[in-house]
Amino acid sequence: MLTAEERQEIEVELSHYPTKQAVCIDAMKIVQHHRGWVSDESIHDIGELLEMSAGDLDGIATFYNLIFRKPVGKHVIMLCDSVSCWIMGYERMRAHLTERLGIQMGETTPDNRFTLLPIVCLGDCSHAPALLVDNELHGDLNPAKIDTLLEGCK
Repeated sequence: MLTAEERQEIEVELSHYPTKQAVCIDAMKIVQHHRGWVSDESIHDIGELLEMSAGDLDGIATFYNLIFRKPVGKHVIMLCDSVSCWIMGYERMRAHLTERLGIQMGETTPDNRFTLLPIVCLGDCSHAPALLVDNELHGDLNPAKIDTLLEGCK
């Protein structure tokens, strides 16, 4: 069930769009902001509010890579795997992150502190390799900079 606060935030967004369905991504982002991810139950509840099927919402959620359909860690790290990042050291950064965190791409640490995900492009090619940590962009990566970022997430 959507909380009163989630419902209120979604209804505010409804006033900015011509149709209820146009709010679907914003509604999922609101739920994710409050809960960390968007569950099947949340998809169903959003669907009822926006007069959309759960299947349609799930299709949108699984296409849009910033909507998490399963629980993620407290800190989500999205490592850019675009061509520019590959050329500038993606593989070395990925290897460092997976070794340091003890997980592979797409996994969450056992303490639920970090989730490591790939992302197609962050648009920061002039500062490749790049990643997002909790929606904050970091470029010109090297292992020492990654270690500092991880320490800052404690």
